[in-house]
Amino acid sequence: MGLVVQKYGGTSVADVEKIRNVARKVIRAKEKGNSVVVVVSAMAGETDRLIRLAGSAAEKPVWREYDVLVSTGEQVTVSLLAMILADMGHSAKSYLGSQVKIITDGDHGKARILKVEKNGISRDLKSGKIVIVAGFQGVDGKENITTLGRGGSDTSAVALAAALGADYCEIYTDVDGVYTTDPNVYDRARKMTRVSYDEMLELASAGAKVLHPRSVELAKKYEVPVYVKSSFNDESGTLVTKEDKEMEREAVSGVTYDKNQAKVTVVHVPDMPGVAARLFTPLSDQNIIVDMIIQNSSIDGYTDLTFTVSKKDVGEARKLLEKAAKDVGAQGLLFDENISKVSIIGVGMRSHAGVASKMFSVLAREYINILMISTSEIKISCVIEAKYTELAVRVLHDAFGLDKEIGKI
Repeated sequence: MGLVVQKYGGTSVADVEKIRNVARKVIRAKEKGNSVVVVVSAMAGETDRLIRLAGSAAEKPVWREYDVLVSTGEQVTVSLLAMILADMGHSAKSYLGSQVKIITDGDHGKARILKVEKNGISRDLKSGKIVIVAGFQGVDGKENITTLGRGGSDTSAVALAAALGADYCEIYTDVDGVYTTDPNVYDRARKMTRVSYDEMLELASAGAKVLHPRSVELAKKYEVPVYVKSSFNDESGTLVTKEDKEMEREAVSGVTYDKNQAKVTVVHVPDMPGVAARLFTPLSDQNIIVDMIIQNSSIDGYTDLTFTVSKKDVGEARKLLEKAAKDVGAQGLLFDENISKVSIIGVGMRSHAGVASKMFSVLAREYINILMISTSEIKISCVIEAKYTELAVRVLHDAFGLDKEIGKI
């Protein structure tokens, strides 16, 4: 008898009939002799509706009250699933994040999980109940409702799996696994049977939307095996797990892209100690994430500093940087939202030479200019013009033979 945590996203619980489909999957897992904990998101579109509602109520909603509002979507889903399971003859009990308790810090809108109190859930599981937990939400040390940010239900599920010592965590979504690239961009994309935690973390951070990066970080830290599956079929999906020697045989495992990036250049910056800190600290203080950073060679004591931020942060970044750039004596700011970041990822890069030169050569053959480059041990990212995104993904996918299984020609 095992313990399984299953998570179902918004498209999987979009209406009552889809929730019945989820209930049937949950019952199948239960009837195999497993104890089952289910984490569910709000119905598809519901969180967006609540966010719009908050925006219509106040130009800048109070974050505590914002969390109280947007957390209500999951409350509807957990109660409906519990009712449906009971109607199908199975004892079930629903919990909100504040009831479990999933204890978080007090950073409303993007809280981080600190601890999961598992005693109540453990008692219910021992009594044979199916436990249903609202994803995306928790409670801080002052009993305030908090939310984890978009994609937070993935993080809720993995955190519960880690706290309960689950045998594995299943993330059910509208795709049937992790692919070598976006199947909507290239029909030769191949579903991977396994992917390492590090590869999945890089894929998620570089634009793949299958799993939230924070959930992968937790899975790696606590060594929780995660299966990514579709709630609409019974395919085996993709296992996210520890790295092994077999995975290292492929130099590149996947190609991903991110069109939600903007390039920022601070022009003619004095090249002296402390200037970069004075530019980036205001962004950090407002939780604006800076991705790729390039500083040009100094000429006559001045340099240009270029970096990328999310498009959604451009407005706030512009306001903060206009003041910071003036304070440090920079000449001006340039913003370019017509860019995209294309990345190749694979643990095999550690032991395969020539991957970067191959990537650059492939892009050059298609006359795709590289605007910025960043690398890690298992990832190479290039910023290019947005209009070339799909072409770049397809030619890189072909160049590294990603449509073929390991060991197959």
